Amino acid sequence: MISALASSRFPCRAIAPALRRPQLRALATVAEGVKPDNNFRIPLIDFSKYRHATSTAEKRNTADEIVNGFKEVGFIYLDQHGIPDSTVKHAFQKSAEFFALPMEAKSKLAWEDPRSNRGYVQIGRERVTQSADANEIAELRAKAPDFKETMEIGRDWDKTWKNRWPEEGAVPSFRETMLQFFQTCHDLHVLVMRAIALGLDLDEKFFDDKINEQYHNLRLLNYPPIRRSLLEKEGQARAGAHSDYGTLTLLFQDSVGGLQVLNPHTKEYQSATPMPGTIVINAGDLLARWSNDVLRSTLHRVVAPPAKAISATESITPGRQSIAFFSNPNQGARIECLPTCTGAHTKYAPVTTEDYIVGRLSMTYV
Repeated sequence: MISALASSRFPCRAIAPALRRPQLRALATVAEGVKPDNNFRIPLIDFSKYRHATSTAEKRNTADEIVNGFKEVGFIYLDQHGIPDSTVKHAFQKSAEFFALPMEAKSKLAWEDPRSNRGYVQIGRERVTQSADANEIAELRAKAPDFKETMEIGRDWDKTWKNRWPEEGAVPSFRETMLQFFQTCHDLHVLVMRAIALGLDLDEKFFDDKINEQYHNLRLLNYPPIRRSLLEKEGQARAGAHSDYGTLTLLFQDSVGGLQVLNPHTKEYQSATPMPGTIVINAGDLLARWSNDVLRSTLHRVVAPPAKAISATESITPGRQSIAFFSNPNQGARIECLPTCTGAHTKYAPVTTEDYIVGRLSMTYV
């Protein structure tokens, strides 16, 4: 996700202590440092069985698979999800064209406000982390900023916050492509949330009126090639260990890879290897809070794949592209324990979507 320093005007400061989670210091930077665990598996789920089901019982089978994946790992691969490969490829093409623009053109669209969460974020400005300490985050950013650039896009009809678009001639059909992709991702998000509702013994449409404002964030990401020597600095990573903030994240990866997921049981990172045609989906913090941690918001990070030698003493990693659709509840939605997830006790005090997300974003960026 994203952020800038929050001012005292933001009420989210009052909830900052509640955001704190143990921070993982081990920030490996390259894929070679991961030892495969044969017992760790991100479930691969055929979503066509839900989309084409003719009865609630049929839907429930897939719903249980999805919920169990989020209970055990916090991540799933969604296959046969209904978004054509050509649609995804076109979005990647327009994303690449945007990042190929001169820095001068991109800087005119700079991200400015965590409440807006829109615009271009240059390399070094963001430092994702689980810390809620502003000084600690500043220290991490100074020593090892995330080595990526992003473009953040929200709902285009928002009356307060406007998207920041490049000139049409600079990247033809960029705006049209991204708005269509935003809507496509939202529609899939609704279906997956309906499956989650069934899997949690709720009415299938329980979440419909709680996510219909499309208070989401479409994030285009570009990870430029980087010299191996730079990644060997202490704490440096393409994107540091973090959890996501909303309900679900839909992640579209290229073939390069680099995403790693924390095994909740062994506390070791494992690779989420790209699988053609699938979407990686993970549960975010607000879904975890809604479910009283029945569903996991799992830490993950992005490291560099194996580097290619360019001299006797230096190597360089390949570039990487991805697109993340951060799905959120409605802006003013009150997130409190679901009636089917109370358990022995309720872990979290109620919070609104806006307060939580703006609070997290406000600590991530300069």
